[in-house]
This record gives sequence, C-alpha cells and structure tokens, in this order.
Amino acid sequence: MAGYLISETTREEREKIVAESLGYIEATCDGCMVGLAEIYQDYIDGKKELRQINMEFNARYVKGEDMPGRNRCPM
Repeated sequence: MAGYLISETTREEREKIVAESLGYIEATCDGCMVGLAEIYQDYIDGKKELRQINMEFNARYVKGEDMPGRNRCPM
C-alpha cells in the first residue's frame, strides 16, 4: 500500500485503515464507536479524503465568530 489517499488505495485497503485506526468495533460496547466508524464511511466509499472528514469533524468545535457562515448562539 502506497499511502492513505483514495487514489493510492483500494476500498479494501481503506476499510483496513479505518478498522486498524479505530480498533475493533463490536456491538458489545455501548455503541459509541459505531457512530465514530460511520464518520469514515465516505472515505471507505472513496467520496472524501481522511483529511476532509477530520476537518469537518473538528469544525464543529470552532466558535461561530471564527468561522464564516456560522451563526453565534444568541444568549
């Protein structure tokens, strides 16, 4: 395997990358990891790169005034 980019990997390799990164995800836990795994489905499907998914995930922690297009919560 050459890298992590969609263009450098097969679907099977991307599934393995996600599985190994998150550890074993089983239904025996409280369900927290299942939701996390779903975040990376677009990467596995070849729709979005890992970097883009991680940036979108982290963007919700940015304050409204720091990110154009997001409204501040009125208080």
